[in-house]
Amino acid sequence: MPKRESYSDNFTGESDSGLRAIIADIDESESRQKLKKILLNVIKNELTPRQNEIIMLYYFKNLDSVQIGKRLGISQQAVSAAMSRAKMRIFRILKYYI
Repeated sequence: MPKRESYSDNFTGESDSGLRAIIADIDESESRQKLKKILLNVIKNELTPRQNEIIMLYYFKNLDSVQIGKRLGISQQAVSAAMSRAKMRIFRILKYYI
């Protein structure tokens, strides 16, 4: 059985500062625009609807896991688990483009 990858940042934002920089980057160089487009396509097309919603709320609406949980009517732990799975999927796909 293959070793399972793990990812955790405990919502400190340290390990996903790269994703935040891509999303919020004012410098719209051609390579940044391409990467941003790929990232948005991955979020829209490769994540489950729940993961998509959580990622959008976390990165684009700047809500934390507690606020997301209250908004969606789920626990903070469920938000954290879905966020971790979504990030792993995003990073797994993005590594082929970077």
